Amino acid sequence: MNNLQSLSLFWPELILTVTVLSAIIADLFLPKEKSTHVAWFVFVGLVFSGIAILTQNEQTTTLFMDAIALDPFAKFFKLLILIATLFVIVASRENRELDPYGKGEYYSLMGILVFGLFLMVSSVDLISVYLSLEIVSIMSFILSGYLKGDKRSNEAALKYVIYGAFSSGVMLYGMSLVYGLTGSTNFFDIQKVLTENAGNIDLVLIIAIVMILVGFGYKISMVPFHFWTPDVYEGAPTTITAFLSVAPKAGGLALFIRFFHQAMSDGVAMEGNGLLTETDLPWPQIIAVLAVATMTLGNLVALQQKSIKRMLAYSSVAHAGYMLMAIPVLSAEGIQAIMIYLVMYLFMNLGAFFVVIDVKNKTGNETFEDYSGLGWKMPFVGIAMLIFMVSLTGLPPTAGFIGKFYIFAAVIKGGSQFYWLAFFGAFNSVISLYYYFRVVKVMFLEGEKSDSIQLPSRAIMGLLLATAIPTLILGIYWQPVINWVENSFHFFVQIL
Repeated sequence: MNNLQSLSLFWPELILTVTVLSAIIADLFLPKEKSTHVAWFVFVGLVFSGIAILTQNEQTTTLFMDAIALDPFAKFFKLLILIATLFVIVASRENRELDPYGKGEYYSLMGILVFGLFLMVSSVDLISVYLSLEIVSIMSFILSGYLKGDKRSNEAALKYVIYGAFSSGVMLYGMSLVYGLTGSTNFFDIQKVLTENAGNIDLVLIIAIVMILVGFGYKISMVPFHFWTPDVYEGAPTTITAFLSVAPKAGGLALFIRFFHQAMSDGVAMEGNGLLTETDLPWPQIIAVLAVATMTLGNLVALQQKSIKRMLAYSSVAHAGYMLMAIPVLSAEGIQAIMIYLVMYLFMNLGAFFVVIDVKNKTGNETFEDYSGLGWKMPFVGIAMLIFMVSLTGLPPTAGFIGKFYIFAAVIKGGSQFYWLAFFGAFNSVISLYYYFRVVKVMFLEGEKSDSIQLPSRAIMGLLLATAIPTLILGIYWQPVINWVENSFHFFVQIL
């Protein structure tokens, strides 16, 4: 489909573009103390963009000369990203860290970041992949260093830029090698060449795939490309940390799935429910090892943290490892398991960060000591945090248990060659129990009981209810999520 024809199906992104431009213009005319009102421009624009996504029919096609795919899979991730962004926008209005700074450009940058994520989850061409990753990365760099007067925020942005530039450069070189070896940047053309040459794969191609993996791994905090994560998560505004832990991770995993299951595997097989056939490359084994390394390092280092925010950063690394477990299986069930996990992860992880925001608003810090006796001083917040910690551990009856159940089920169904992967996943879940429940112990078993009870603001209370209730309900009744994922498991496939 040519560029002009593509615009008629590009409505969600066009609405988002108009929203960002309107937010920028509004910020120019609003005084600094009222710049927070720009949030509603972006909020409403995102809602309309979501409506446009929902009203799109279920057709599968490509836009802009086969660079962008329009399919239910992309639609699923776009809606997931929108939900996360709407939550974070509301939380940002309550985040006292941002008060000394103008918030207009903050919300505008978030809108641009969402636009980049939309492109990322839809990209089926290496050029559009690179452009979307750069949009997301540049916006993330700026937002992570938004607290200009905070040295930690400045350090976070600097490290983010350095690591991001390195990984982006390595990935781009890998893409150039793939283009040189296959003669195309389109996923389906690459897949065709690899399939035709199965059994005669050049070592250079393997190196190229590993280099591309650097860029993808950096985005989802996969070991050994995770070094930016703890410092950025700790130094960035807490709302941005919450956003980075969910939305870009979802976008990165969507891109990961598209590339490795459509360019590196038989894309046609994705339409069925059986095992996907792989090209003659060892990437499933490589990713399996990296998944174990990611979850193990994330959990072990999280044990040693004194800051709740930094602990949640390493927790995010570990959860990336859990989701990566399902990719090497090469099955439709594995991909669906990741999608289910992301829905559950959105509510429980965002909820945990909303608690961090509320506590930091009141104490100014985010160490374990600041949570001492929190369950008695702020019982509403303490109980909410208890729910999120139980869910992040993966214990019933919470959404986290269901998410992990489907991941482990997909891995075990993949065959005996993946049993070791399931074992390491279970072992790491046991490790995570210690540091998650350390938070619970500090909140309810340490500190002095308080006679006075503090309640969060109405907005924070609403956010905690909006995340805690689904975390509990989806642990008991998760069929709507399953139905949504099954209906969304439909990719654009170009048969060459």
